[in-house]
Amino acid sequence: MSLSNRLSVKTPDQAVFYNDLVSQHGSPILVLDCEKVTAQYRALSEQLPGVDFFYAIKSLPHPAVIQTLSSLGCGFDIATSGEIELLQTLSTAVRHRVIHTHPIKRDADIRDALRFGCTTFIVDNIWELEKFIPYRHRVGLLIRVSFPNPNTDIDLSKKFGCREDDVMLLVQKAQSLGIHVKGLSFHAGSQCATSANHVHAIKQCTKIMDDIYQQCGKLLSILDIGGGFPVQYTKTVQTIQEFCPPIREALQQLPDHIQVLAEPGRFLSATCMEAVSRVMGKAQRGDMTWYYLDDGVYGSYSGQIFDHVTYPISIFSDINELETAVIAGPTCDSIDVIDEGLQMPPLSIGDLVVGHQMGAYTYATATNFNLFDKASVVVINENNLSADNILPFAQTQ
Repeated sequence: MSLSNRLSVKTPDQAVFYNDLVSQHGSPILVLDCEKVTAQYRALSEQLPGVDFFYAIKSLPHPAVIQTLSSLGCGFDIATSGEIELLQTLSTAVRHRVIHTHPIKRDADIRDALRFGCTTFIVDNIWELEKFIPYRHRVGLLIRVSFPNPNTDIDLSKKFGCREDDVMLLVQKAQSLGIHVKGLSFHAGSQCATSANHVHAIKQCTKIMDDIYQQCGKLLSILDIGGGFPVQYTKTVQTIQEFCPPIREALQQLPDHIQVLAEPGRFLSATCMEAVSRVMGKAQRGDMTWYYLDDGVYGSYSGQIFDHVTYPISIFSDINELETAVIAGPTCDSIDVIDEGLQMPPLSIGDLVVGHQMGAYTYATATNFNLFDKASVVVINENNLSADNILPFAQTQ
């Protein structure tokens, strides 16, 4: 039974797997499937051959995800000293496969990254460039260029990136300071509807790099195309097989000496995690039944607020009658509502609700408001991982 593009109703026997996990680990939990991380990485690699991937740790900073991707040869996009500390606890193999992509950094962030082995950093303005004067013999910089994208809910060129006209000035200033600029970067926006902005940005960066060579004699060697690769939530989006061909075609026009990097986050992490929670209470309020879960928008469903995402939800029932319902979180705040006005079979206290596609910007942005415990992470299908390199969950809270 399918009642909306968000809610699906499955038979009680389909809840056995989740009931078993909750009986072992309690609720709420987030179930992290390493095989799904592997599948997403391979799908993206097949569509963008020759591109070097650096996973955006911020989307899901969990050791099992990092170790899975490291075993596949993926690098890592770091933005903070905290993310470096997480990598330090894992395999040393990742230490020279990192880039620091935050355009605005404290001096301590630069020093921590250099100590870790990171030598590639991103800047987008003159003040940030000057921070690297003391380290000019140890780093290579990428200049981030702004390419606004009106066709995405999260336009990352609003907060970061310089104008195309300013790139030449930054390269010239870097040359005068003795700082090595290796290339350019951009981010086309998060959860892009199409790859049109990627294509536009690649073409413009190609032209900028040619102009820099002609005017400054500086041969840039790297283009970082960022992230923005979409995943399916409740709205239909292009598949990765539909999204990437225009990008491949644009990349084929680059000079042969250009190394292409990308920073996928959501695409690699979103599908790998499901949120399993229980109904902890119910109430009849007017003509709607309210169901209160032990997880909500201050917890694993935080992406509904921070990430503009509506997650698919499953309930388990063999009852045919429907009622109008609200699914809410556990906190005392009235904003803690997952969805309302849903037509669905009635639930009982203790029943399960499962949220899907909940790997990206959920665990990463969950809070402990009201001092409710965050969901515990249960890792499955980690057969290819070394137990020596996976932290116990208690160390990843």
